[in-house]
Amino acid sequence: MHSKKYLQMLGMARRAGKVAMGHDMAMKSLAEKKAKLLIIASDMSPRLNQEFARAADRFCPHMVCCRISDTIDDLHRAMGYRAGVLTVNDENFANRIIQLINQEEDANGN
Repeated sequence: MHSKKYLQMLGMARRAGKVAMGHDMAMKSLAEKKAKLLIIASDMSPRLNQEFARAADRFCPHMVCCRISDTIDDLHRAMGYRAGVLTVNDENFANRIIQLINQEEDANGN
């Protein structure tokens, strides 16, 4: 099992059908204003980061965007799908995942 609780919660959100994974699906989720949280893996390119930052500002300006310390491979192990960018499309899952990410950062002293 995954040691980071937010990865476990992301896996649960995916099984519940509340996650859009991959470039196209995440962008569609933003454009349709369904996204409540945007997560980008640490090993994604600066160009992709900028593209999604612009899209998030345009479509969902009050949404939280997180660049996590985990890589695409870490997300793949946690969720069973290889993608470096994803959106969480449920407010309850998104809020809990944000809490867990913040707890992880506090525990690591970031």
